[in-house]
Amino acid sequence: MQVDPNYISNLSSAISSSTAQEQTLTSELSSGLAVATLSDNPVAASANVGLATSLAQLDSFVESSNTTQGLLQVTDSTLGEVVTQLTSAISLATQGANGTLNAADLSSIGKEVAGIRDTVLTLANTSYQGSYVFSGTQGSVKPFTLDSSVSPAAVTYSGDAGTSSVVTPGGQSLQVNVPGSAVFTAVGANVLGTLNQLVSDLQSGSSASVANDATALSSALGNVSQQRATIDTSLSQLNETTSYAQTKATMIEAEQSSLLSADTATVATGLQMAEVQHQALISVVSTLSQNNLFSYLK
Repeated sequence: MQVDPNYISNLSSAISSSTAQEQTLTSELSSGLAVATLSDNPVAASANVGLATSLAQLDSFVESSNTTQGLLQVTDSTLGEVVTQLTSAISLATQGANGTLNAADLSSIGKEVAGIRDTVLTLANTSYQGSYVFSGTQGSVKPFTLDSSVSPAAVTYSGDAGTSSVVTPGGQSLQVNVPGSAVFTAVGANVLGTLNQLVSDLQSGSSASVANDATALSSALGNVSQQRATIDTSLSQLNETTSYAQTKATMIEAEQSSLLSADTATVATGLQMAEVQHQALISVVSTLSQNNLFSYLK
């Protein structure tokens, strides 16, 4: 009878291999992962790195988008209130321009318009999360100050004309602010300047000048509405892009799970078979330890 001289070594190797297989399957079953390290499946691990990078980029965009959406919503709401205030001011200017009111009436209307002017000035200095909304790119600088020591009163803009934007995962650039100079002191559509002039003209009782102010305010209102439309468009596109990014992130997470996760039922079956095989090998070793090789040669 011919005996394999390496049977002991082979048997030991088989037991080690069986033990390692049991440990691997047990780890997969407990963690639910079929790929825990690069060596488990280099191709899958490499693909997962790419998926993880894409997921991180999407998560970062969604997180920053939430803040940007808040800024756009505040800007839109503020400009909406400015529209309301200007509409009221135009109505008052129209009343003051009809030529039938006396000086006291015009002065009373002037006080109402001054109140509107002050409200618009406050809106123009709106801040969000510690930064002024209408300072262009100078968020720490209060954009507008009023000097009422002169007549008509004067407004100074201390921000800049810069705009900011965000880039979507698809590479689209969205404008996320409008500088105060483009909204409240624009040439030919000067909201605060016209309100100051209207207050002065009402106080002086000049109906003809008040009529001109009403026309100027209508132009200013149209400009504010256009600036608001820019914000509304960006907000709508950002909402859509964020929703898509969240859906895409969910799809990537599902793809990662499919790529890395273990098939629990298959792993459990494999583990059961590995345990049976391991026990069989242990049984052989136990039997051999109770005898010697020569007993099998008789």
